[in-house]
Amino acid sequence: MNVRLLYFARLRERLGVGEETLAFDGATVAELLAVLRARGGVWAEELAPGRSFRVAVNQELATPDTPLADAAEVAVFPPVTGG
Repeated sequence: MNVRLLYFARLRERLGVGEETLAFDGATVAELLAVLRARGGVWAEELAPGRSFRVAVNQELATPDTPLADAAEVAVFPPVTGG
């Protein structure tokens, strides 16, 4: 399946990409994050367990066990605070 990945704010800057389409054979957000971390370097650092970021699938906040379907839009972003 293919998923559309969107990266925002600090993550977009650190990862050097704002958007990509990824061919992915997994089934959940956790499996997708593992694939991204396996790229190593800044990917492993920024998406490491315990780092502060959120994931949304098709504009709904997701958990690690959220399932992914073909053509899902997955956004990865730091927590947002307001003032």
